[in-house]
Amino acid sequence: MESILAMAPPPNGGGGGSMYSTIIMFGAIFLIFYFMIIRPQQKRAKDREKLLSNMQKGDKVITSAGLHGTIVHIDEKTVLLQVSDNVKLKYERSAIATIIPSSAKEIN
Repeated sequence: MESILAMAPPPNGGGGGSMYSTIIMFGAIFLIFYFMIIRPQQKRAKDREKLLSNMQKGDKVITSAGLHGTIVHIDEKTVLLQVSDNVKLKYERSAIATIIPSSAKEIN
């Protein structure tokens, strides 16, 4: 008989406090997800967009497939890369993974 009484809610309606704690926990979980997952993802997307918009002719780049080349011509959606003498390949702008910094260009 005691086990039935232990599972029954309190007679004065004290279940309201647990509702507030549940809402606070969901809010805390959302904040953790925002600061650890959503916000960094948005920052990476913004940085990538900036990288793609700042490309210019003569930049040395690396594609997402690992191909190294120099930008010869840029269109709205494509980039023409020179990978060797008389070898030019056309890639989508989104295929560019990184731009090699100018200090590294001087070393090579």
